[in-house]
Amino acid sequence: MGAASWEVRRLAERTPPSRERFVDLLRAVSIVAVVLGHWLATVVGYDEHGELTGRSALPDLPWAQPLTWVVQVMPVFFFVGGYANAVSLAAERRRGGNATEWLIRRSGRLVPPTTALVLVMGGGALAAGLFDADPARVRTVVWLASIPLWFLVAYLMVVVLTPPMHALHRRYGLAVPPVLVGLVAAGDVARLLGHDFWGNGNFLFGWLAVHQMGFAWRDGLPARPRVAGSLLLGGVGALLLLTLAGPYPISMINVPGERLHNMSPPSLALLAVATAQIGAALLLRDRGERWLRHTRRWTAVVAVNSVIMTIFLWHVSAAILLVAALHVAGVLPTPEAGSAAWLAWRIPLLVLFAVVLAPLVAIFGPIEMRGARRSRRISLPAPAGLARMASRRVLRLWLALAGFAGVAFALLANSLWPSTAPTVSGMPAVALITYLACAAVLRLLRSTPPATEAGPGHR
Repeated sequence: MGAASWEVRRLAERTPPSRERFVDLLRAVSIVAVVLGHWLATVVGYDEHGELTGRSALPDLPWAQPLTWVVQVMPVFFFVGGYANAVSLAAERRRGGNATEWLIRRSGRLVPPTTALVLVMGGGALAAGLFDADPARVRTVVWLASIPLWFLVAYLMVVVLTPPMHALHRRYGLAVPPVLVGLVAAGDVARLLGHDFWGNGNFLFGWLAVHQMGFAWRDGLPARPRVAGSLLLGGVGALLLLTLAGPYPISMINVPGERLHNMSPPSLALLAVATAQIGAALLLRDRGERWLRHTRRWTAVVAVNSVIMTIFLWHVSAAILLVAALHVAGVLPTPEAGSAAWLAWRIPLLVLFAVVLAPLVAIFGPIEMRGARRSRRISLPAPAGLARMASRRVLRLWLALAGFAGVAFALLANSLWPSTAPTVSGMPAVALITYLACAAVLRLLRSTPPATEAGPGHR
């Protein structure tokens, strides 16, 4: 922990004056808000057989559903993701690199922390099998622990599409997001007509639209009150129209039984929320930048961002571990959702969840930190033929695309696989094998320089 603290202080002290610190604050706030929201809105109890159950509290709390307009901040993450990806892509090109090398480097921040979670889940499931645990229950636990991975599927695809989408932005600018919004609208119409399959494109079109606005911010989207205020008021106005007069539900987090969901996939209503949140972010930008000039505040933001993926990936696992421990001890509180007792337990449970999450972050956070700061390539033992293949520029592109696609497919397959369907490793075998193989391909690419950088032994 001492080395990690020193690294965080070093990063904070070496921050260049030109860095948009508010972007880092927004990223931290968006992920922490998601974590707290999951912890706060979960109901844990027992069924008629005495088995543990868990679900969302939103169906029992209609008064809380309008609050999701504020706490559903995943659009903010994609907005700042667009900004950050545009910055890092431009930096890669200034160093003489290209989109392929940028994509390979980005995998170093996203894939290793995810691999740690996948390996722990798989290893835990295998160990549970040795003790004759119910395979269906083991699968349920793994499925719950992997809930954060559905979001990563969408973000991985957005990252892969960043170079071509950024090229479209450079040519057409703010004309691109309205086209994507139109595609989301078409998907919503299909869903309203009962053709849900044709609405699945919104998982990509919706987040790409928000991501494009991050490009625009990077290229000088004005933060003047008139522009930011128009986005804020326009987004709120559209949201009220779509939810009160239109067919969209109030909640921006999926509620079972609703005819149309706003989050999965993203709907026009969620994009209205995104528009309002972008406006609010631009309005707060200057004040936020001044606030972050304080050394301790900025250091805290750097610390959170250095392990942000780890916090997100492991927060559900922390909740599972705590609930299991309280259940075994016979002291698990199970008040009715929305009751005074349930509300009173929210803050104590938040504290306990955070206490359990802290050691998980301490253990697995260094994996993310190493991936983020590794600017030089670390050579790994590999057969000469593989190294030569991985160094060829054309093959590097296709291998990188295949690696990202395989990782995304594996995570999606695990999410779609029934939560009670028994598997040996807790995940579908095809998904686990595909994930590990494609993560290994990306690791090989990160450790092997392209042919022009390679020494004689690589040619």
